[in-house]
Amino acid sequence: MRIIAALLFVSSAFGQSAAVLSLAGAPPPVQAKIGAAVDAKLPLQLRPGYHVQSNTPTDKYLIPLRLTWNPGPLEPVAVTYPKPQMEKYAFSEMPQSVFSGNFDLITKFKVPPNAIAGPTAITGKLRYQACNDNMCLPPKTMDVSLQVDIAR
Repeated sequence: MRIIAALLFVSSAFGQSAAVLSLAGAPPPVQAKIGAAVDAKLPLQLRPGYHVQSNTPTDKYLIPLRLTWNPGPLEPVAVTYPKPQMEKYAFSEMPQSVFSGNFDLITKFKVPPNAIAGPTAITGKLRYQACNDNMCLPPKTMDVSLQVDIAR
């Protein structure tokens, strides 16, 4: 009976980890002009009581938040992460660099001169590790996409 209860707990914990970090609604469509640069916002939200390691974690063994974009109609130039919060947790002597609550990642894209005008999408991956005060969940990778309307 104890084994079944333990398996249910583990399976419940892993099932919950999928929804710890999610998009805070649909990202706004990107209006892009051929030959120009454009910023695109990816709004994220964390379940209360959880945080993710920032893009610059304090300890080298922690998994940083990292947004990457697949090759597509726009060329990513840079990703801007919010300023991390420095929080103290029982598992470490030094404060940890984390994000919590709702926050945005902003990507600057360049629209190449040979881009095709019209509606399209760009896809990417968001890698993160979510934790609470007591434990860290296994690292996850979430698929992300942005709707893009390219104009001349």
